[in-house]
Amino acid sequence: MNKRPINYDLERRLRRFAISDLIKYIVFGQGIVYALMLIWPSVGYQLYSLITLTRSGLMRGQIWRAITFVFAPPSSSPIFIIFSLYFYYIIGMGLEARWGKVKFNLYYLVGMVAAVIACLITGYASNSYLNLSLFFAYAAMFPNEEVLLFMILPVKMKVLALIDAALYTYEFIVGSTSTRVTIALCLLNVILFLGGDILNTLRRESRYWKTRYNFRKTMRK
Repeated sequence: MNKRPINYDLERRLRRFAISDLIKYIVFGQGIVYALMLIWPSVGYQLYSLITLTRSGLMRGQIWRAITFVFAPPSSSPIFIIFSLYFYYIIGMGLEARWGKVKFNLYYLVGMVAAVIACLITGYASNSYLNLSLFFAYAAMFPNEEVLLFMILPVKMKVLALIDAALYTYEFIVGSTSTRVTIALCLLNVILFLGGDILNTLRRESRYWKTRYNFRKTMRK
């Protein structure tokens, strides 16, 4: 008799606890907080200070910060944040459609736990690297999907991912110890969930460029 895979049984058990369309609530929450900061600054910034992830806050018993920090919006202009939130909404919904709500919830949860650990070590952590891990996951799943950079220039996800990876690698090298710890921990879920997919993508790209190089070399003869 064939046994069902362990991950199937795990998903069946966790399905009732998983949140459908999780990214929708996260993006909506960030939008609400940002709108309050813009329209009603005294309330908005006070709320922002209460939901961000700080070690001092956690040590004072403000445990809610371990969850609410995901609703802290990035510091940016109103126009940029609209595109930013929409971009992460598309990415999150795409990953959940590909993985299912259980795996997507687990992926995000691991990133949240890693951010909390980074906060306890360094004193502060944000959701920026957690959101970046979503982008890397999407790029690994859909490397050839194109997005319009600045709403004009079509660029493949794998190209954007490589540029981001180079920038954060540089930041990891030249940054402080706390920066290195934060980057390493907050991107840990990328390695845990997508290490094999990323390696396969790199091998596939390497074979493609090697074949292309050999073809051009042959044509020159």
